Amino acid sequence: MASEFRKKIFWRAVVAEFLAMSLFIFISIGSALGFNFPVVANKTSTRSQDNVKVSLAFGLSIATMAQSVGHISGAHLNPAVTLGLLLSCQISIFKALMYILAQCLGAVVATAILSGVTSSLPENSLGLNALSEGINAGQGLGIEIIATFQLVLCVLATTDRRNDVSGSAPLAIGLSVALGHLLAIDYTGCGINPARSFGSALIANNFENHWV
Repeated sequence: MASEFRKKIFWRAVVAEFLAMSLFIFISIGSALGFNFPVVANKTSTRSQDNVKVSLAFGLSIATMAQSVGHISGAHLNPAVTLGLLLSCQISIFKALMYILAQCLGAVVATAILSGVTSSLPENSLGLNALSEGINAGQGLGIEIIATFQLVLCVLATTDRRNDVSGSAPLAIGLSVALGHLLAIDYTGCGINPARSFGSALIANNFENHWV
């Protein structure tokens, strides 16, 4: 831990996580807060169209950020991914903690900026995750576990040192993020990224069912 703390490359990676997370949150949640068809409490007047738009925004922004800063920090951009890499012994506990802190801080900063940009939007939810009508906490948790599992599995598989995998790892991960959103938006708003959910909950000051 002490050796990592003193290395410039370590802090460069932490800053990269913060900046990439800030851009990711601003772009992805910003896509759900449009003035024409905003997503409010998982509902819009053009639900299917907006679900696809938001899912693609999340997936493409993750793929773009992974391609941009992957060589610097690994582009985790998600505490669940960081935890998965920690449990698979690919990063240290100290790096995992600093990455998660940077990710959460980046999400809060980006959501705060979005709050100012969309201040005149009626019923502005700031991308807050919420359980849809008819979905209880247990059901929502099940959806979140499955959606998050497929994402972390994709990350671990595509970043593993294998010779039988070709193609773009950032694109595969981005598609996995989009897939998770296509599944979970209608149920929980898709909170497969704890830092992303924390930023919206903190700025909106609403932690109802946040643990899900």
